[in-house]
Amino acid sequence: MTTPTNWKNGASGRKFIASFSGGKDSTLALYLSMQVGQALGLIVMLEEEGQRSRSHGLPPAIIRAQAEAIGLPVYMAAASWEAYEEVFVGLLSDAKQNGAEVLVTGDLDMPEHGCWHDKVTQQVGLSLGMPLWEMNHREAVETFIRLGFETLIVTVNLSLGMREEDLGRTLTLDYINELEARSIDPCGEGGEFHTTVINGPLFKHPIPVRKGEIVRHGEYAFLPLELALV
Repeated sequence: MTTPTNWKNGASGRKFIASFSGGKDSTLALYLSMQVGQALGLIVMLEEEGQRSRSHGLPPAIIRAQAEAIGLPVYMAAASWEAYEEVFVGLLSDAKQNGAEVLVTGDLDMPEHGCWHDKVTQQVGLSLGMPLWEMNHREAVETFIRLGFETLIVTVNLSLGMREEDLGRTLTLDYINELEARSIDPCGEGGEFHTTVINGPLFKHPIPVRKGEIVRHGEYAFLPLELALV
C-alpha cells in the first residue's frame, strides 16, 4: 500500500492502471507516470446510459480514439452515482487480475485523510499514484502546455467567471494568463471548466473531432464533441 508521503511517486517502477477523463490533468498524470512505470490501461466511467463519460461528458468513441492513439486498452463501464463505487472497484479488480499494482489519478488537491481513491484501492489491494498531488496549479498547467499537449475547453461554469466564448478555446500560456487575470484557477480546480485533450506527446496522431452546437444547462454551458471521420 502507498501512503500520502509517496502518492506522488507511487507508479515508479510499477505496473499501473490510470483513471482517465480525457482531460488535461488525467492525461498529464498518465504521461508522467509512463516515464517511470508501465501503463497497462485506462479506466473510464460512463453515465448510466453509457452515452457519455461521467466526468467530462465525452462520447465513448472519443475516449476509445484517445486510448487507441495512446496505445492502451480501456476498461470502461456505465454506472449510476449510487452504483459508482461498486462498479469502479470491479474495474480495479479486473485491472489487478491483469497485472496492475497501482491506480494512477490526476488529482492535485486530494486530502491526506479520507481520500476516496485511497479507500477504493485498498479494497482491492492496489497502491495509489498521484504525480500531480499538491503541485502548484500554475505549474501543472504550464507543464502540460510546454510538453506540447493540445486541449480544448468543452465545459464552462458561467457562475464562476467563465464565458460561452471560452468554449472551444485551446489552453495556451497566453490564455492561462488571461484566465488568471479574470481570477480563474488556470487548472479549473474549482469546477470552472473541463477540457478534452486531442493531441500531444502521448498520442501517435491527433484526435479528429467535430464541434457541435453549444448546449446550456443551468449555470453550465457545454461544447459537444464528436469523433470526426477522416
